[in-house]
Amino acid sequence: MALFDLLGRAWAMGIIWQLDDGPFTFRQLRAACEDVSPTLLSRRLHELRTTGIVELGAAGYQLSELGRQLMVMLEPIGQWSKIWAAEITGWSDD
Repeated sequence: MALFDLLGRAWAMGIIWQLDDGPFTFRQLRAACEDVSPTLLSRRLHELRTTGIVELGAAGYQLSELGRQLMVMLEPIGQWSKIWAAEITGWSDD
């Protein structure tokens, strides 16, 4: 399951989640992913581009068509994770 290996790497999901909001320059993406080092961000972007999930357009890094399809499948997991977090910690984003 190469996809799970890729998505399980540090910051891969965070980058994909951020890019769901639209294109980001490297600097904007680094600011949005506060704790990521420039080296790690560069490495993850390279991996995500090589695998066709992210592309570099005129406005910056953005999800490719495959990346957008992936986000459609991940959205229910994101919704479920909010329920799960509330159940185990009492956390809510309301």
